[in-house]
Amino acid sequence: MTETPATPSEDDTPETPATAAPVPEAAPEPAPSDVAATEPPAVDATDTVPEAEPTEPETVTDGPADSGEPSTQEVAPETGEQPDPVDPAPEPAAAPSPTTVRPGPRPVPRPPVHPVAPAAVTAAASPVAAAPVAPPQDAAEAAAAATFGRVDEDGTVYVTDAAGERAVGQFPGATPDEALALYVRRFLDLQAKVTVFEARLQATDLSVKEIDQTLTKLGEEITEPAAVGDLDGLRARLEALRGVAAERRAVAEAERAAAREAAVVARTQIVEQAEKIAETDPSRIQWRPAGEQLRTLLDQWKEAQRSGPRLDRPTEESLWKRFSHARTTFDRERRHFFAELETRNASAKSAKAELVAEAERLQTSTDWGATAAAYRDLMTQWKASGRASRSDDDALWARFRGAQDAFFAARDAATAATDTEFRANLDVKESLLAEAQALLPIGDLNAAKATLRSIQDRWESAGKVPRGDVQRVEGALRAVETAVRDADQAQWRRTNPETRARAEGAAAQLEQAIAGLEADLVAAEAKGDARKIAEARAALDARRAWLEQVQRAAQDARG
Repeated sequence: MTETPATPSEDDTPETPATAAPVPEAAPEPAPSDVAATEPPAVDATDTVPEAEPTEPETVTDGPADSGEPSTQEVAPETGEQPDPVDPAPEPAAAPSPTTVRPGPRPVPRPPVHPVAPAAVTAAASPVAAAPVAPPQDAAEAAAAATFGRVDEDGTVYVTDAAGERAVGQFPGATPDEALALYVRRFLDLQAKVTVFEARLQATDLSVKEIDQTLTKLGEEITEPAAVGDLDGLRARLEALRGVAAERRAVAEAERAAAREAAVVARTQIVEQAEKIAETDPSRIQWRPAGEQLRTLLDQWKEAQRSGPRLDRPTEESLWKRFSHARTTFDRERRHFFAELETRNASAKSAKAELVAEAERLQTSTDWGATAAAYRDLMTQWKASGRASRSDDDALWARFRGAQDAFFAARDAATAATDTEFRANLDVKESLLAEAQALLPIGDLNAAKATLRSIQDRWESAGKVPRGDVQRVEGALRAVETAVRDADQAQWRRTNPETRARAEGAAAQLEQAIAGLEADLVAAEAKGDARKIAEARAALDARRAWLEQVQRAAQDARG
């Protein structure tokens, strides 16, 4: 019969596979402290750098200069409000787009950077004029990066890569070196991010998701950054890292596949153990330990589902259906077994109650032999009636045993009184037994037979003896009777006329055969035939031995 897998209850339903928890995104990389401290507050198209006259702000933009559009944000001319001074503490920075400078989203460990002198901070906060950019830490790297850019007369900064020359921003009011240094610093920041990612990719156990997110983020940042430097080389380095990431991804996939395979094996073992329990013969299973074992297997399943690798849905559903089917089968067989057990217990209780009633009825009987046999039959029926529940069985057995003990106690008391009465009869029979044993060994068979008949008549007249001595004295008398009977049979065999006639006929035949063999021996000796002489002598010796035995038997038969 096909079974529908039981829906697991709240306490044993396995946890539904959920979407894997997202791997935390890599924290944004902290920008070098000198960039935050040395960049003018207005490095974006959305910010302004005030000039000496607070009522006429001048715009600094990243990207091609466009004199036809006003900046998106200005210092209010009515109030002369100034930008907040730059905090000398490290600020997060990221690769800017051609039009904006965005804070970097990934705090990745960065190489140490020399702090900026307080004068640079003060100059950056001044509303009168743009502060000069502090020189980068590695002058050689900065100089090499600067070769990929230029600054025109209006402060627009350009970078050259494989696609050609491209404007990356505008920094009016600053010297060409200062404007170029800002965008070189941004390139060095991007290069530091790639360098740090290279180190982390080789030295740390990054998740595949974090690797992919970092590659995507860096790829976006170096596509067309507002930075001056060897962008093509930086992109090539990032592409090389994609190959390393692919290898790491393959290894991780292999490890996940192996973990899933091990999880499938472990879950399958749980299912097979449950199925083995469910397939056990109900008449041989120990229900309580088996139930505990199934509950333990369910806990193992939940733990594997909660903390182990996720299995594909078809595999997990297939294994769960098998496991649930095994548990359902076990529960059904257990209920069926105990229902049948209850029925058998009720039937056994009824049958044993009838046996107890019969035993209690017989306990006052004085027909000792018949009643004892009846109690033996009742005991046989008791054993065949099966077991009731433990409490009922114990109570019924106590009543049955009480009735049985009452009867046998009464019988033993009566037997004890009878044994006292029969003690004198025992003395008479022991004297008769001594007289019978004196007949052995038998010499005169006829006299022994006559004496034994007299002893037997007096034995029967003596009466009963105590119960414990019956077998002893009766057995001793039977031994004497057996010896006399055997002697009588032996004498009959010896005096049997038929036996004597057969013996005498055999003797005559042997004598005739011996005479013929003696004639053959004489003839062989006359011829000197050694072989025939030997054969004749051997035959003669055998026949003469047989004749001797037959003649002895015939003599015994004659008496």
